[in-house]
Parts: sequence; structure tokens; C-alpha cells
Amino acid sequence: MLRVGRAVACVACNNLVSKNMGVRFRMPLQKLHPLSRAIHHRYNASANAQRPPHCSAARHFTSMSRLPMRPPKPPPGGHGGWRYQQHRNFWMLRLASRLLKLRYIVLGSAVGGGYTAKKTYEEWKDMLPDMSAYNWVVPDFVWELSDQIDLDKLTKILPELEEIAKLLPELPDFDKIGENFTFLKSILSTAEAPGDTPVKAATEAPVTATPEASDKQFKKSSDKEKVDQLQEELLRTQMKYQRMLERLEKENKDLRKVVLQKDEKGIHQRKIKVCKSLIDMYSEVLDILSDFDSNYNTQDHLPRVVVVGDQSAGKTSVLEMIAQARIFPRGSGEMMTRSPVKVTLSEGPHHVAMFKDSSREFDLGKEEDLAALRHEIELRMRKSVKEGQTVSPETISLSVKGPGIQRMVLVDLPGVISTVTAGMAADTKETIFSISKNYMQNPNAIILCIQDGSVDAERSIVTDLVSQMDPQGKRTIFVLTKVDLAEKNLASPNRIQQIVEGKLFPMKALGYFAVVTGKGSAGESIDSIKDYEEDFFQNSRLLRDGMLKAHQVTTKNLSLAVSDCFWKMVRESVEQQADAFKASRFNLETEWKNNYPRLRELDRNELFEKAKNEILDEVISLSQVTPKHWEAILQKKLWERVSTHVIENIYLPAAQTMNSGTFNTTVDIKLKQWTDKQLPHKALEVAWETLQEEFARFMAEYKGKDQDDIFDKLKEAVKDESIKRHKWNERAMDSLRVIQHNALEDRSITDKPQWDAAIQFMEETLQARLKDTDSVINDMVGPDWKQRWMSWKNRSPEQHTRNETRNELERLLKLHEDHTAYLANDEVTTVRKNLEGRGVEVDPALIKDTWHQLYRRHFLQKALQHCNLCRRGFYYYQRHFVDSELECNDVVLFWRIQRMLLITANTLRQQLTNTEVRRLEKNVKEVLEDFGEDNERKIHLITGRRVQLAEDLKKVREIQEKLEAFIEALHKEK
Repeated sequence: MLRVGRAVACVACNNLVSKNMGVRFRMPLQKLHPLSRAIHHRYNASANAQRPPHCSAARHFTSMSRLPMRPPKPPPGGHGGWRYQQHRNFWMLRLASRLLKLRYIVLGSAVGGGYTAKKTYEEWKDMLPDMSAYNWVVPDFVWELSDQIDLDKLTKILPELEEIAKLLPELPDFDKIGENFTFLKSILSTAEAPGDTPVKAATEAPVTATPEASDKQFKKSSDKEKVDQLQEELLRTQMKYQRMLERLEKENKDLRKVVLQKDEKGIHQRKIKVCKSLIDMYSEVLDILSDFDSNYNTQDHLPRVVVVGDQSAGKTSVLEMIAQARIFPRGSGEMMTRSPVKVTLSEGPHHVAMFKDSSREFDLGKEEDLAALRHEIELRMRKSVKEGQTVSPETISLSVKGPGIQRMVLVDLPGVISTVTAGMAADTKETIFSISKNYMQNPNAIILCIQDGSVDAERSIVTDLVSQMDPQGKRTIFVLTKVDLAEKNLASPNRIQQIVEGKLFPMKALGYFAVVTGKGSAGESIDSIKDYEEDFFQNSRLLRDGMLKAHQVTTKNLSLAVSDCFWKMVRESVEQQADAFKASRFNLETEWKNNYPRLRELDRNELFEKAKNEILDEVISLSQVTPKHWEAILQKKLWERVSTHVIENIYLPAAQTMNSGTFNTTVDIKLKQWTDKQLPHKALEVAWETLQEEFARFMAEYKGKDQDDIFDKLKEAVKDESIKRHKWNERAMDSLRVIQHNALEDRSITDKPQWDAAIQFMEETLQARLKDTDSVINDMVGPDWKQRWMSWKNRSPEQHTRNETRNELERLLKLHEDHTAYLANDEVTTVRKNLEGRGVEVDPALIKDTWHQLYRRHFLQKALQHCNLCRRGFYYYQRHFVDSELECNDVVLFWRIQRMLLITANTLRQQLTNTEVRRLEKNVKEVLEDFGEDNERKIHLITGRRVQLAEDLKKVREIQEKLEAFIEALHKEK
């Protein structure tokens, strides 16, 4: 593999040696041009610049750069004069080779292609003339050394340099270059004053040449025509060498692709691996830093290329040209970039793209993969934007690899807007400014400022923003896009020249570039855009007239310049950043040792895993609950849930009929309705609540041992979410309904203990209801005489009225102990008149309300007395003495209810232990998995200084380790 570059001639091996990617290539010296061999022997006699390590004779020579600029004086004698002339001629030859870069041209043509193609191109650009004025005559470095060069002597040696140039017939168009030296000689001879520069003399004074030169070159043409002719010839020479270099670079690109493909199979793996992974290592550091937040004044000052510009100025198109693929969503005039996109560019054998958090690889050579990539980027942008907002500060990380791609990290930001339009959030403009400033305020960030050349420069907003963030322009690169439209539409193309020279905007920059990114069609390929850009600048009068310089145009030159600037900034700042994170790590470790000396440094994810295991252990502990405990809890809770309905809607309405047949009929009907509609639902609700309470109880008991209170919010959230997701098996309800219906239909009490248990259950229930009724009556009538005297309490007027009404109704009950549950209208009238006779005005509704509570108490008291009598009634019940005066149907009802509760509790316990506990455990696992994938929820549920300190420690350590690994790889690459 051959490359254009610096070749070193070695006397010891009589070869030309060029280093290229660790491989040495030699070319026999005899194959060189005779003049080249002469230069070779002369050069080896006096130079030792960049000697190859294999040559042991290198140390015996001195560098050519140390030779004196003036020839030595001739010794006395004729023979010495000849030697002096010969030495003088060789001095001229060395000076010519230095000025014209002859060794680069001759030896570069022999070696050809390789790593230094780009550097050679840059050197040619420096050597070739500038068409904007008369600087094309001599390279720029000559003017920089003008104070050290004797112009008179330079004028004398120009004819000899001209002859030397004519001795090179194999090089293209050097006859014209020889003419340039003649013209230069004439210009230097006409300089009027010592303070005038050659360019100034050439522009202000007419060109006067020697008689021989004027006969050959300037006899029939004016100075201006000659300048135009030379400029055109020089431009053609530039384009010719540009095409030659592009061809060599294309060949080099193909060769590197082959090498990289072989690298995947293990060839040159160690050396190429460092080059391939260096930018990826750096990108990983930036990804970690994007999420890092610390209170130790350690900020992210690592370099990035921040791409900013007005909306629709062509930011995305420029980035796509650098990445060599149409990877971003496109729109006509609307905002497409809604969040920052970090693109890591690196060289690789295949042109592919991949997201940081995804393993899918998009083949950028296939249109379907390109479309899928653009769609995925658009989806991620829209997903990152919160409801009610238009843009998001959340960064999307993407890596692009391909042959010939310059290694760097770019961040594409949303376009700066001047007006908020319909459909945008009100704070969109301020949010975009805030995001842009956040990235640009990094003192090591390279700002790639994109300006639309097709619109008036005064309409630009981004230039003012960039000027605020980088007023000295030490890290700004200005890019003028859509130059083809600008040249076509602008009445004065000189404005373009003013822009790229930094004279139109107050903004300063390191460099100014002009690019063309296509004709505006979304279907254009990168190759067609490159061809269009190259054709445009070849034919553009901006370049032909000297308004633009060759190194300022095309996105290719732009990407080379940005990449060089990026790596220069990285090398200058990365070690300083590593030291800053080392200091931050020390501070964090010191705080942890002082505040949490006995605890391990567990970050949020590790704490979540610990809490997850504890919660799962607590769920499993539910299986250790005994069946007796489950049934007792279920029976108690179920009766608390249904007791009111049983007493108020079943027992009292049936018992107050005062008829045994009616009682049983009413009870059977109401029990059937209750079982069909409400009872199974109530039972399942009770079972589910019992499961929740037991789950919470086990969590609380576990917490009492060695539980860390940092998990409290997480456990509560897991419990609530698991309960919310849990649904009881619907088939269990149908089977439970059948079981409950059969249990309530059974009336056969088989033994005395069951009878006694039913009576006890009835007494406890009626006593509880009687107690509740007494409490209600006391609240209605107010404090009695004892409370009034002892506690100094008085009755309210309403309580006084109710107390009088109670006394009157109690007298009525004493007269009619078997009174029904309802007062007749005439009885209400009677009570009302009696109260009015005592001066108490009372409403009939108040009388009925008071009667309901009094009769309820009266009935419950009688039912308790009857219950006590039924203790000896099991004999009559067992013998089926229907005509017995002791009828205990109410006892049978409570036995049926009690048996239903027992059977229901047993059934629910079986469902809990056999099915629902495992389903709850499954739900808890699903909730924990969902919480584990939701970082925002974890941050909300696991909080505290201890957690944040551990998080910062982990990230700082990771950043420091990756930075140190990157620095080591960076040094190896050097």
C-alpha cells in the first residue's frame, strides 16, 4: 500500500523508506529520476531529518534546515571559483527544493497514497498561490520570513530557480511556474521603497522586466492580462492535483477497508484495535457524564463538537455529509430536531449505525435500514418530549461507523428560532436557548456555527448567541451553507467573501468554511450531493475570482478541520478533567467514611435488588400462615362485613312478624336473594383484604428486625401496585356461591355443642346490637340526671323534646309489651297530644324515629330473654316438637349463619393458600421487574443522601477509570 507523504532517503540501504501503518516499503534509488537521485545524494550528505530507526548511519548527518541560507565565499584561485560556482548552484537547488517543496512532489509521486495524503494536500494548498490578490506569486511562509530574506539576493537567484523548474519535464505545467518566477523577478526589481511589500509594488507600479524576459513573456500583453492568465492556469493546476489526490484517497480508503475487514478476522488486531476503539471509549465517558450530577463543582468540560444554527439553516445536512449518510428525519420548514442527538463518528469496515441502548445494527448502505433508522430517531425524539412541551433536553446517543469517516463526537441541537408558532409550547424559544447554552458553555466545546447563506445575514440569531458564549472565537468554526443559492440570488457576492473572512458578523471564529449540501431534495444521495458540491465549486466564480480559498470549501475539508480541532482540544484537556474527577472521588469517599462507616457503598440499583429480595421473602412467608389462623381471620372479618345486613335485613324483619311460619319463609327468601347477589362478592372482598393485611403485617414484622427504612416507600408502592393488579379468579366466585347456598339451606343441628355455640353466637350478636341501640338512644335524649350532676352537662332543646317523647313511648310499651314494630296513626296522634298537654311541641316524624329505636331496644331485650330460654330447647328441637311453646327458630337461623361463615372461611382459605398467594407472588415479581426498568420510579422511591452519595461515588469512579483507560490508549496512539 503506497501513500503520498514524507519519504526518507537512506544511504545505508540505498532505498526510499516510508512508514505507513507499521509497514515499511522500499523503492530502489535507481528507479528515481536523475535529478531526484542528485537531490538524494546531496541531501544525504548534509541532512538527517526524520531518519528511519533501521538506519544506523542516521546519526552522522545534520539537518538540512540547519544549513546556512547564504553560499560560502569562494577560495582564492580559479579551481576554487569553479567549486564555488558548483557549490553556489547546489545552494540554489536546495533553496528551490525548499521553496517549491520539490522533495514532496518528486518523492511523493514515487511513493504515492497513504496516511499523509491529507497533510500533503494541506501543504500543496499552502504552496499554491492565493487568487484574491497577488499573493499567488510566492507562498505565504516566504512573506512571514520576509524580514529574514534579502530581497536583492532573492531577485538574483530567481533566474536560476527558473532554470531548475524547467529541468522538471515530468511534472505538469512547470513551464508556467517558471514564467511565474520570471514575473516575480520583475516585480521584485520594481519595488520602490524598502517598506513596500512585493505585492504592493506589483499592484501600484507597472511591471518592468528585463529586455530578454519582456521579449519572451510580456511583449504583447498587459500586466492585468498576464495575471488573469496565470490565475486561470494555476486554478486548473489546483483542480488537476485535487482530482489526483481524491483518486489516491479513494484507493487508500478501499485499502483501509480491506485492512479493517481483515482485522475482524484477527489480522493486525492489536494495532488496529486501539485506533478503532479510541473514539468509542471517549464516547462512553461522555454518555456517563451526560447523566452525572454532583455537588462538588466537578463539571463536564470534555470536548464535543456542538452543532448550532438557526432553524432550517442546514445543520442536519452538514452533519449527514460528515457522517456520509442521510440518517436524520427531514421536514420542509418544520422543526425536526426536538432533542439533542449525540453522534459518535468512527472508522470501520462497514457503514453502519447503532443506538447506545440497543443492539440492532442499521446498514446505512440499504435504503430500508436508513428509513428505519430515521423513523426510530423520530420516535425517540417524540418520546423524550414531555406532554405540553415541544423540545426536550434528553440526549439521544447514536454511533456511526464507516470507511473514511473522521473520528469525532458531534451533538446536533434543536434549531434556534425567533418566533414561537402555533402548536409549540410557549417556552419553546427559551428552552432551545437554554439547551444550546448548556452545551456551549463548556469551555472545551467546539462550536460548529451553521449559517444559511441563502438568506440575509441580518436575520441570523445564532451568531449573537455564539458571540456571547465564545466572544474571542477561540473554539468556534463558522460554516456558511447553501452557497450555491447565495451565489445565484445575491446581488453582491462580495458579501459571501466578507462572511468567510469574518468581516460581516461581529462573531469571531477559528475558521470559516463554505459548503453546499445538495439541491434541497430529500431523495438525494450523499454521493450525488458530493458530486454536485464539487461541480459547483469547480465552476464557481467565487473560487475563480478569489473570494473563496480552496481550503475553505467542501464538507470534506470541513470535516478534516473539525476532526483535527476536536482531537487537539481532547489532548489538551482530557488529563486535566481526569485530575478533577480524581479530586471529586476523594471528597466523596471522605464523606462516606465519616457518615456511613459501617455500611457498604450500595448504589440505587444495588439497593433495589436488596429490597427486591426482601419483598419476595415476605411474600413467600405468607405460605407459612396456619390454616387455623387463616380461617379465624376470614370468619371474623366476613361476619363484621355481613352482620349488619343479617340483623337489619334478615333477622329483625322476620322475627318481628311474631309468627313461626312467616319467620322461616321470610328468612329463606331473604337468604336466597342475599346468596345469589351479594354474599359471594363480599366473601371474596374479605379474602383479598385479608391477604393484603397479612402481607402488610409480614412486611411490618420484617421491618422490626433489621429492616432499612430506606426501602419503606418502595415496599409500600410495590404492595399497592400488586394489589391493584391482582384479580380474584372469577370461577372461584361461582363455586363459592354454590357452597354458601347449600350451607344456608341446612337446618339440621346434630349435637348439643353446636346448639350451644349457636346460642352463644346469637347472644353475642344481640348484645352488641343492644349496646349500639342504647348508645343511639342516649345520644338522642342527652345526659341523664347522674351525668348532669356529676359532669355538669345539660340537654339541648331537641334532646329535651326527645327525652319527653321517649318517656311517653316507654309508657305505651309497658301497656302493650307485644306491640308491633310500627305505631299506628292514632297512636302517634295520642302521643303528640299528651306531649302538648305537658307543653312540649313535637313533630310526628320525631315520634316515629324515637319509637323505632325504643322498640328495637325493647325487641332485642326480649330476644335475649328468649335466647336464654332456648338453652334447654335442643331436646324439643331434636324431637321436632313443632307445637311446643318453646320455638327457637331464631337460634336455628344463627346456626345456619355461623355454619355458612365457617364453610366460607374454609373455602376461602383453600383458595388463598393453593392459588391466590402464588398469584400474588407472581404479581409482586412483575411489579418489581417493571419498577426495575423504570429509572425515574426508582429515583422517586429510593431516595436520601446516602443513596445519592453512593450513586455519585460509583459514577465518579467509573468516569475516572474510563478516562484513565482512554488517556492510556491516546498515548499509545501517538
